[in-house]
Amino acid sequence: MPIELYRDDRHVCLAFTDLVTGKGIQANQFLILHDDHAALIDPGGALTYTPLSMAIGKYIRINELDLILASHQDPDIIASLDKWIHYTGCKVAISRLWDRFLPHLIPAYAQEKSDDRIISIPDRGANIHLGDAHIQALPAHFLHSVGNFSFYDPVSKILFSGDIGASVCDGDDGQSVSDFAAHVPCMQGFHRRYMNSNRACRLWVNMIRALDVAQIVPQHGKPFVGQEMIGQFLDWLEHLECGVDLMGPQDYSIA
Repeated sequence: MPIELYRDDRHVCLAFTDLVTGKGIQANQFLILHDDHAALIDPGGALTYTPLSMAIGKYIRINELDLILASHQDPDIIASLDKWIHYTGCKVAISRLWDRFLPHLIPAYAQEKSDDRIISIPDRGANIHLGDAHIQALPAHFLHSVGNFSFYDPVSKILFSGDIGASVCDGDDGQSVSDFAAHVPCMQGFHRRYMNSNRACRLWVNMIRALDVAQIVPQHGKPFVGQEMIGQFLDWLEHLECGVDLMGPQDYSIA
């Protein structure tokens, strides 16, 4: 069952947290509904396509999906693209650095269907329309990927942060973080390795602090809900040493 992150008369945000089975790492997928329009954020790969398409079919007709928003290019983000291109008429928004690689995910018989359906997001970000609403693509470059975006929904005030804030502990079932200090070990190893540098973290944090954010919801693990938890997470990330900050000659030695 999806988790309802937000609902009003015109706008609904849903999180699917339990669709990955087997050896794949837990991943969240998100559906935003605005009037008769729908967007999927980070729909995943082969492990999630069938259960996700069946799950969202309870809310919309699959062939009426408007948008797929991809925070970056990884398999758990966008590897099911060929099926979404084939079975829907949706457009796909992704960093301009990765749009040229998407044809590698689409078989030859479906290439014609993908023409004019890729929205190339410039490095500075963009507002992507969903009916008379919009979703903001916010730069998150080098925070796991060289061409990376977070997606902010101004209606629900939810920041879909991709891998920023991701946690990888057992029991990450979509329930929000209630004890930040206890949650840090679930994030620390991943962030220290997969985030590029403290400089990139600080730039992203400063940008996010300028927004009115009610929830930060990552692609893996638990969300941060409310100003206390969001503030603690931003403070932690702002001071995190990671990536190239931690690298030295020992990391580039011949085994």
